[in-house]
This record gives sequence, C-alpha cells and structure tokens, in this order.
Amino acid sequence: MAAPEPKAFRDAMRAFVGNCSVITVGDGDRSSGLVVTSAISLSAEPPLLLACVNRSSSSHPLLAEFGRFGWSSLGAAHQAVAERFSGFGGVAGAARYEGAEWETAVTGARLLKGAPAAFDCEVEEMIDRATHSILIGRVRAIRTTPGAGALIYWNGAYRALED
Repeated sequence: MAAPEPKAFRDAMRAFVGNCSVITVGDGDRSSGLVVTSAISLSAEPPLLLACVNRSSSSHPLLAEFGRFGWSSLGAAHQAVAERFSGFGGVAGAARYEGAEWETAVTGARLLKGAPAAFDCEVEEMIDRATHSILIGRVRAIRTTPGAGALIYWNGAYRALED
C-alpha cells in the first residue's frame, strides 16, 4: 500500500486544533524564532517540553549552537506575534521580535511578556526524524499570565480564545 501524499497528510492535519507557541532562540543579529503547534509536555519530573522543528527552519541550527531557547504560549491578543514568527510578509530573523515586549530569562533566552505560559529552556536533546527534529527542552524557569486566553491554529487559520 502506497503512503499518503504529503499534501493529503498536511490537509488532514489541519483538522487538529494546535496550541500556538513561539520558540525564540539566539542573540542580537543572530536571533530567530518560529511558531510551533506541536508543543506538549514530556515530563513533570524533571520538567521537560517537546516540539517538532523543521530542519530547514532558520532557527534549527541556532537551537544546536546556543543550546537554550524560550518557549512562549500565545494568548488571544498575540496573533500579530504569531504572524511575524510565521514569516508573514517576509519578516525574518531578529525583525520577528519587533512589536512585542520581551524579557530575558535565567538562561538568557527571551520570553514574551504577557504570554499565558512561558518557559526558559535548555536544549536537552534533538532527535532527527525525516524532515524534522524532535526538540526536547529542560525547563529552567516559568512565567505565567492569568487571563491571557489562548491563540490556536485550526483549519489553516489562527483563532483567539478569550478567558
């Protein structure tokens, strides 16, 4: 039996509701980041997070190089942040951080101020599989903002969920 075509697979995956998070990595002009909808907790003891990152992403080599990253879930008011970190309008690299407020966490990674939940992480492991790497992050610090709602991705579009 032949495997499904990649487009058919991607279209079917749009039926899943994804929580939107931004992974931030790098420093200064060597900063980048991306939106992920594959964010899950892996373990509470020790606290570990897991995401899948395309190896062709500009952020991928920076994750290996810097060994630390910020992981900020996006709130209902953060669609513009999601669009910038998705590369809408050709926005790339350090320019993705413009228009939002950031704080530097314990490891030096940047976290989005006002994020429902934000995690300062060290790269625990990156496991290559097909086109992606499974990124496992060890949580070093946590910030939360109650009442921020959530931004989700469903059926090819961002959607805000208010508290």
